[in-house]
Amino acid sequence: MQVKLIAIGKTDNKAIITLIEEYSRRLNFYIKFEFEVIPDLKNTKSLSEVLQKEKEGESILKNIIPSDDVILLDERGKSYSSMEFSEFLQKKMNAGLKQLIFVIGGPYGFSEEIYARANGKLSISKMTFSHQMIRPFFIEQLYRGFTILRNEPYHHE
Repeated sequence: MQVKLIAIGKTDNKAIITLIEEYSRRLNFYIKFEFEVIPDLKNTKSLSEVLQKEKEGESILKNIIPSDDVILLDERGKSYSSMEFSEFLQKKMNAGLKQLIFVIGGPYGFSEEIYARANGKLSISKMTFSHQMIRPFFIEQLYRGFTILRNEPYHHE
């Protein structure tokens, strides 16, 4: 199984980039991982929130094929402990998926088309984080999940 994280908009914050690169490198030891950034839309001041979400959704859908299992990182999604999340990952691997895709939306979230395409929703926290900060948090949790599955000492419970 391959895991891909799709996010809208690049970040210029060097600290965030460093964390993403570090945990992506670690994660690739366990599974093939790809982090894909979809460029920010141009001239968004003239777009309503709904139209902006629709245009971002079109860009996301171009990066997804029908056989992909798509999980949205969404505040209304299911919450897991790290142990439960590792079990979720194991079930996805056992299902024989070719590609599991997690998606971080733009500042206004997801379009209705993206919600309709998704196979599930996952909440990282009840708190709200910027869509920039959630990237390293989530990649670290993916890494943690795979270390748990391997019974490695990274996670303490």
